[in-house]
Amino acid sequence: MFIKYFGMRKKINNFSSQKKNSTLSRTLSWPHLVALGVGAIVGTGIYTLAGVGADRAGPAVIIAFVIAGLVCATAALGYAELSTLIPEAGGAYTYAYSAIGRHIAWVVGWSLILEYSLASSTVAVGWSAYLVGWLQSFGVMLPPMLLTGPHDGGLINLPAVIVALSIAILLTAGAKESATLTLILVIIKLLALVLFVVLTLPAFNLNYYHPFMPYGFGSTLSPDGKVRGVMAAAAILFFAFYGFDTVATAAEEAKEPKRDLTIGIIGSMLISTLIYVGVAAALLGAAPFSSFIKSGEPLALVLRGLGHEMAAKWIAAAALIALPSVIMAMIYGQSRVFFVMARDRLLPPSLATVNKQGTPSRVTLFTGIIIALIAGFFRLDELAELANAGTLLAFITVGLSLIILRFREPDRPRRFSCPLPYWIGSITILGCLYLFASLPLHTTLRFLLWNAIGLVFYASYTVYKRRKALLPL
Repeated sequence: MFIKYFGMRKKINNFSSQKKNSTLSRTLSWPHLVALGVGAIVGTGIYTLAGVGADRAGPAVIIAFVIAGLVCATAALGYAELSTLIPEAGGAYTYAYSAIGRHIAWVVGWSLILEYSLASSTVAVGWSAYLVGWLQSFGVMLPPMLLTGPHDGGLINLPAVIVALSIAILLTAGAKESATLTLILVIIKLLALVLFVVLTLPAFNLNYYHPFMPYGFGSTLSPDGKVRGVMAAAAILFFAFYGFDTVATAAEEAKEPKRDLTIGIIGSMLISTLIYVGVAAALLGAAPFSSFIKSGEPLALVLRGLGHEMAAKWIAAAALIALPSVIMAMIYGQSRVFFVMARDRLLPPSLATVNKQGTPSRVTLFTGIIIALIAGFFRLDELAELANAGTLLAFITVGLSLIILRFREPDRPRRFSCPLPYWIGSITILGCLYLFASLPLHTTLRFLLWNAIGLVFYASYTVYKRRKALLPL
């Protein structure tokens, strides 16, 4: 009955028995994995969401960051245990295949494709906007027709296409080389944020923190029709933290998976939370929160208000340099999900091949082309919310897989054991279900439509494979 509804499960012991040309090279150490996680997490969120969160919670947005980080931390603990128990590529897709079954694994994999594609496309479009604004500050104007897609009267968002394809090509050079570049970009990003904190500290005014919690703790509807409160901000800021799951997709390329993955997942979460709280504290102490909540670049706005015009330009330049680390991490994650699904024959097996460097160059370029097309031609403001739905489903599956495997295989060795696994797994599931229910209705309907399309493809491809197997040679 279980197999009928959920499909065959893949035995954990069979994960490593792959053909040579379908095996990824183990070249990544824990600093690379921490950089990959921080590179995926700390991106547009720190440059824009601090203002969005402050609009909903006031100075108490600092608490909202901590709460959102704690919710993600429960999922991170589940990822840390499962990644060391099943040190293979694919992340939540792989865990679902082992714990629940092939059918659910397909839904999770299909949702992860949505998450990574739309998230990286959105960042590519955001990077394009940063580039245009930065060039305009120096008097350089680019043709408007090449800066937006047909939905806004343009021809193509060419900078977004170029950055997505360039990063995909860089990723084909090898996982270690790409991770080293990510590490460099992350260092630049962190130095820029440290510079922001240093420049704003002399102007720190504790009076800007009063009243600390102007809209209360719970989510309430304000007179202007907006939902405000610390928890309302936390529901938004939750999405500033996802990206650490990209580390789990690198499991098969880690030199010492049972050590490096734990450090990579938990380390990137801790570093990112400290960065968010530190920068938000400096931002809120440097200016009244009402002065920057409407800005798409609150950090640069506050620096300009303090007379640091050149520093504001350098912060924007650092964003231009560092934001590609987010795109790189997302393309990396999606290509590995594609790769493992193809290796499991849920997608065409031709995608599951590696080059001489042990890198899945074919599927990486395929991923880059898809993301470039989305970023160049499609409207992303509403579609990007679908990425959040895909992430929440992945986290729910991780919490469920953690509980199932602890119950079914309690004696299997685990390098990292999640504390209170049944509680942590349950909190992850319930917390993510609550956030999923808080998504706009049109987002939920589009997510269901996406998965309906995926199930039709899955059923059709399964029938095709079976018929092909019966054909004479």
